[in-house]
Amino acid sequence: MTFPLVGVVGGGQLARMLAPAAIELGIHLHVLAESEDVSATSAARYTVGDYRDLDTLMRFAATVDVLTFDHEHVPTEHLRTLEDSGVAVRPGPEALQYAQDKLKMRSIADELGLPNPVWAAVDSVEALVSFGEEHGWPVVLKTPRGGYDGKGVRVVRTPEEAAETTEWFELDFPALLVEQLVPFSRELSAQVARRPSGEVAIYPIVESLQTDSVCDVVTAPAPGLDPEVAAAAAEAASTLAERLGVVGMLAVELFETPGTGPGFLINELAMRPHNSGHWSMDGAVTGQFEQHLRAVLDLPLGSTQPLGAYTVMKNYLGGANQDLYSAFDRAMSEYPSAKIHAYGKSVRPGRKVGHINVIAATEQDLNQARAIAEGAASVIRDGVPSADSAR
Repeated sequence: MTFPLVGVVGGGQLARMLAPAAIELGIHLHVLAESEDVSATSAARYTVGDYRDLDTLMRFAATVDVLTFDHEHVPTEHLRTLEDSGVAVRPGPEALQYAQDKLKMRSIADELGLPNPVWAAVDSVEALVSFGEEHGWPVVLKTPRGGYDGKGVRVVRTPEEAAETTEWFELDFPALLVEQLVPFSRELSAQVARRPSGEVAIYPIVESLQTDSVCDVVTAPAPGLDPEVAAAAAEAASTLAERLGVVGMLAVELFETPGTGPGFLINELAMRPHNSGHWSMDGAVTGQFEQHLRAVLDLPLGSTQPLGAYTVMKNYLGGANQDLYSAFDRAMSEYPSAKIHAYGKSVRPGRKVGHINVIAATEQDLNQARAIAEGAASVIRDGVPSADSAR
């Protein structure tokens, strides 16, 4: 029997990081890349094409055994056409729509009895002001589709600021999402995998620290998290995966809200490998990229058991150093326990270009692991040693 060919729509770093897991399993990968110079083209077989064009998608899908995604931006109607023609689309459009559209996501969470912020669909400045007056300022205005890493999100603090959002209501959306600004203590992420036969594997709930609306540091599992909150968050993610029919990885971004309800509120969904799960590449028995491949191929799911007391994941963004590899010698020498991952992307300020994973063998080693991750990232980002080098 030949090994399967998995098609991945989108050529970013998530598609790139699927490649090593596929190689280990003997699985073939074919990426529909946006251009020749995206991250995944140096790591896997690829075809350049526009994922928004149905004919391109149909031709690409005809070459693979199963279709999955690096991002959620493929038009839902195209995915339904592919599925109707017999393509194994995983996750399928009926599930993926809830990660593509934040209004649908809020609605389904309400239907399933899961904890949401107070929210509404608004189609005018007047409706936005009315929501703020009823529920209190500030509020958060979001585009229902397309936003990530803080894009498509605006905090509106007063009716006067609401009056400045006119252009938002001129965008090509019937309505926008508005929700109360949540006074959370920290951000968490719950990740699960689900295969078509229904098996679900649950990863530990992690803490996700954001800087300028971009994921900066993830600690797995989340330190000091109430076990009851952790269990409820895992159950919420499992419920979403099962009730929506998700196939592959699902990340549920959460706000921790101590003393209210189950202790958290749902923020957003992602139906693919996720930045908050990169820790698992080195810190769990089965990393999220291997798990995603297992799930979309309906293979038995792997253990999510952590390999240490904690794993710290630190993103490094584009900075002063344009030649990342030139800093590897110094970073590896100073921080031999740091696992360095680079995405093969050109360096631009604020752009995610790689991450560092460090395992803390014991709880007492957590602060040192954080220092190692920060130090190694600093060396690579800036091309100079960190001020307080940790070994």
